[in-house]
Amino acid sequence: MPRVSEEHLERRRLQILDAAQSCFARKGFHETSLQEIFRESGLSAGAVYRYFRSKDDLIRAIAARSQPLVVAILEEILDADELPPLDEIVARFAVGVVERMGPGGAAWIAPQGWALAAYNLPIREAIADLFRDSRAWWLRVAERLQDEGELAPEADPHAIAAVLTSIIPGFIMQRLVLGDADAETLREGMRTLLSTDPAL
Repeated sequence: MPRVSEEHLERRRLQILDAAQSCFARKGFHETSLQEIFRESGLSAGAVYRYFRSKDDLIRAIAARSQPLVVAILEEILDADELPPLDEIVARFAVGVVERMGPGGAAWIAPQGWALAAYNLPIREAIADLFRDSRAWWLRVAERLQDEGELAPEADPHAIAAVLTSIIPGFIMQRLVLGDADAETLREGMRTLLSTDPAL
């Protein structure tokens, strides 16, 4: 029997994750059964179980694969010779999030993972890794801005990173629940908060 290539195995794995993500976006984690994921993926139960033993495994894998997409946005910004102002960085990040918030997108189902993290320890660990990684990248942004004189020398980059990490989940929830949050509003609010002139 010929060996299955690593490329084929990875395609199958992504096929299953895409199917699970679509199901979770339509019905939520709790209402989605593994049988529905089997049907959505077009694969047998045995084929799916080869990669994932439970819905929790799928949730952790979806969280893990969404992180590089998030990091790529900040990495592109940090690769620039000179960073744009913080309000523009936040807006560009929000645009990237919105692009991943269509039905079935990772950001669309992220709040479900956050809710599970409140009581499911393995899920909490996966979500914690994602948040720690995001906060580390925001810390790099804050340190760069401080080095370039865009933030006060006495500012605490760790505190700034914590605040910036908090902004995007709130933006996602407003976008999902209220439907009226957008990147430009976030940029304008950040610009105003950063301004030292009350008239601006």
